[in-house]
Amino acid sequence: MFGLDKKDTTLLLVVTLLALLAPFILNPFPEASALAQFNAGYPDLMQRFVIYGIFAVGFNLLFGLTGYLSFGHAAFLGVGSYSAVWIFKLLGMNVLPAIAFSIVISGLFALLIGYISLRRSGIYFSILTLAFAQMSFNMAYSVLTPITNGETGLQLTLSDPRILGQQATADGSIPVTNLLPGLEMRQSVQLELGGWLFTFNTGYYLAAFFLLLAFYIAIRIFRSPFGLMLRAVKSNQQRLNYTGIHTRPYTLAAFVISGMYAGLAGGLLASMDPLAGAERMQWTASGEVVIMTILGGAGTLIGPILGAGFIKYFENIFSKINENILHDWFSFLPQGLQDFVVTIVAPFFGEGWSLSMGLMFMAIVIFLPGGLVEGGQRIGQLFRRKPAAGDAASSQTTPAE
Repeated sequence: MFGLDKKDTTLLLVVTLLALLAPFILNPFPEASALAQFNAGYPDLMQRFVIYGIFAVGFNLLFGLTGYLSFGHAAFLGVGSYSAVWIFKLLGMNVLPAIAFSIVISGLFALLIGYISLRRSGIYFSILTLAFAQMSFNMAYSVLTPITNGETGLQLTLSDPRILGQQATADGSIPVTNLLPGLEMRQSVQLELGGWLFTFNTGYYLAAFFLLLAFYIAIRIFRSPFGLMLRAVKSNQQRLNYTGIHTRPYTLAAFVISGMYAGLAGGLLASMDPLAGAERMQWTASGEVVIMTILGGAGTLIGPILGAGFIKYFENIFSKINENILHDWFSFLPQGLQDFVVTIVAPFFGEGWSLSMGLMFMAIVIFLPGGLVEGGQRIGQLFRRKPAAGDAASSQTTPAE
């Protein structure tokens, strides 16, 4: 189906089902339940799951296939966001032109940075991309203030021209982003079943559509001769050069495609919330996508999506756990012991959520070097039936006489 073999088709169908059923999967507990704080089926978080999944899938096309580790991919995410917001300011609030413009501008920016950075490999390439990202951040923060609005961030105003759309709504407010007239990105439909509340959001399903499209393209790249050449670059680029194959066009193409994925993610972020700030271009944002990819499984297809969802989910859960919740959890302990345990545990939650995330990341890297995908494979092996001794003996072929 769609030019894919059976295995890849199954993988695409699995990702499609996960995307379509996310409002149900991410809300396993009733709203009134004490465990409802572990639900993640609300629009803003679901949108971040799929948008950062796109970002990670694109990064994996560069890092997972070629082995080139970029520490500056957040620059393309930021450029995509700024490009989309400018389209909203100048043309109108339809998200499709904004997303298309984000992809194009990020691709051109990636072409410029990749052309220079790919003259070096290894750690030197990584440092060059980091330097470009930090320069981009500083320019957006201070130098290019007329374009980026500096530290305040680029946002919509009532004075924006919006030549192909309305400047203001009937009540005098700024129009909201939309896919079609009457179909706004923030528009949601809620379904109440017993004690469960499920939310279906227009913006989420638009982002999910682009995730599926991006994932399908990634599969085709992985299975193509171009993807095979990228794997050869990762395996032994020097040997390819000795055989007369010029590898830079292949690595530059992978870098540009990866940058366009990041631009798509940036455009979607701006489409859900039309605001672009320089903080999206910081080195920490670049480090986050590296962690997502490694955590899920670099070089695998579904790994980056799992890594993005894992990080965004636990980042949200850990950050909203406070001391009151911890006291409720340990209420079965005597008061003195309860206070002691909460004092020990509290630094790992709330504002200290990054400590818990760091420990989880360390554990996965140490015990599952292949990431979450390797963990899934190990669990699958446990449920596979091992052939009995009799079956193994009967399966042996008898030599011909």
